[in-house]
Amino acid sequence: MQLNLERPDYPFFLRAADGRSALVNERTLRRSFIIAPDTLVEDWPYRDVATLPPVALEPLLALRPELIVLGTGTAQAFPPPATLAACLQRGVGLEAMTNAAAARTYSVLAGEGRRVVAAFVFPQGGH
Repeated sequence: MQLNLERPDYPFFLRAADGRSALVNERTLRRSFIIAPDTLVEDWPYRDVATLPPVALEPLLALRPELIVLGTGTAQAFPPPATLAACLQRGVGLEAMTNAAAARTYSVLAGEGRRVVAAFVFPQGGH
């Protein structure tokens, strides 16, 4: 699904995403990754949201977001309670949804200038 036709005024923008890949700027990514308007972390080493440890969120939290959007693949899934608690303890919201929904949500929030960070999980990618 195509999201943005015009380039926004920040370095990294998400054009499309589904359960198999994402298009960031002009690059197709097939491994789990983290994106913020000014940051791209490729090959985020997590493939399964259901077992996502709290430490997995450290690179996202280091970007000081007000909200984390977690793309969970083709189906919505939720991280363990301890992982959710790691966000709540820092006053950061975490919303888990399919990759396609996460891409739409992230793009809208980034376009509004919100402090949003997204992580996308691709089961076939990562370690």
